[in-house]
Amino acid sequence: MPYQVRPSTLTRRRFGQVFGLAAGSLLLPEIARGAAGSDVKLEIAPYTLEASPRHHIHTLAYNGQVPGPLLRMRQGQEQTVAIRNLTSDPEVVHWHGLFLPSDIDGAMEEGTPMIAPGGSARYVMKPDPAGFRWYHTHTFAGKNLMKAQYSGLHGFLMIEPRENPAPYDREVFLALHDWAGHFMGGDDGSMNPVYDVATINGKMLGFGDPVQVKQGERVLFHVLNSSPTEIHWISFSGHHFNVIALDGNTVPKSQSVRMLRLSPAERVSAIVEMKNPGVWILGEVRKHIQAIGMGIVIEYANSKGKPVWNQPQELVWNYQQFAGDAATATSSPDAKQIDLLFDSKFQGHGNEELWRINGQSYPQNNSPVLQTGQRYRLVMKNKSTDDHPMHLHRHTFEVRRIDDNAELHGLRKDVVLVRAGSTTEVEFVADNPGKTLFHCHQQDHMDRGFMMVFHYA
Repeated sequence: MPYQVRPSTLTRRRFGQVFGLAAGSLLLPEIARGAAGSDVKLEIAPYTLEASPRHHIHTLAYNGQVPGPLLRMRQGQEQTVAIRNLTSDPEVVHWHGLFLPSDIDGAMEEGTPMIAPGGSARYVMKPDPAGFRWYHTHTFAGKNLMKAQYSGLHGFLMIEPRENPAPYDREVFLALHDWAGHFMGGDDGSMNPVYDVATINGKMLGFGDPVQVKQGERVLFHVLNSSPTEIHWISFSGHHFNVIALDGNTVPKSQSVRMLRLSPAERVSAIVEMKNPGVWILGEVRKHIQAIGMGIVIEYANSKGKPVWNQPQELVWNYQQFAGDAATATSSPDAKQIDLLFDSKFQGHGNEELWRINGQSYPQNNSPVLQTGQRYRLVMKNKSTDDHPMHLHRHTFEVRRIDDNAELHGLRKDVVLVRAGSTTEVEFVADNPGKTLFHCHQQDHMDRGFMMVFHYA
């Protein structure tokens, strides 16, 4: 078998050398490449994050840093990962975007064993596909705003492609994250987290080291939204993003845009040409989110002064601009349709609402049975007033239609935002047998039943 899971004593072999990473560092040292079969080592433990001198957040982290270490692996080359859980609760690590067997994908609902408090596990995998992925916890939080995706348990994962998608001089990895203060009740009976702090790579705007760049460089920014619940809009004053990949997958049409929109778990890879010397802010477009910290300073060599922010006047983004032409698309008339209706059910005062797929909440839902090799079209109808970032584990899908717009082609992702009151259609081939989790990537929605497990026949 090419993949194995071995819950065992934590091995001490290392994958190259693990470099220390100061909290909030913007140019991330990485776990270096090593010989095939060497270990990547992750320790899950309590950690106090200093987002600013006035903001100390008690959380959980990988290897004592937020975000966790940048892991680089080679596509198709066997890799071992050793994980030790030094917390008081069971934990698990999900390898978001990889085509892994269910027993190591990192979701309890698929059958991945949880790592007991004080326990350890060792995984053997052949990472695929290539591109910008990430790893994170996949546990239940409920009303504990220190657990699951509310914590600092997230990190970058780069599966190195055989060929680079575009020429660039260097890479910068950025993780957007919100840190919850409390839950607030809505008029509809819902309970939603309210955030006191927002960070990029664990630091609030003005408190992390600036990203140093040089005029004439082509910098490839890999941006991850690791927020537990929030969509973010990101602009880089004085510059444009040339988007080349979404969720680690090269787009059919690269586009130059003024801002990025990322729902929870989405990633955008974009090249920025450094041709406007100065000191600038890259940050959240909406003023009230930037005000609680979501921004970083980008500083050209030999430039000084107060960082400049140019406020955009509107929010602009759509998936369609990155899709390919219909003339070059491959027809898929054999796709079987699966209808999925999203809504919520109010349980009465004093009780949390339930999120439902086709009228049922996990685990009380009748999930589709997939036939190996069959192509499926998921027709997701969002009847709620909330947006939902929908994630399919262990597969990549193709975004095919949004509402009544024209068919899209070639736009491959693993998370798609289904806007309130809208319909989004995606297609995928059932080519990775095993339990496959499908869910909204908002932590509070998952905790209230917004999940379904697809089974293979």
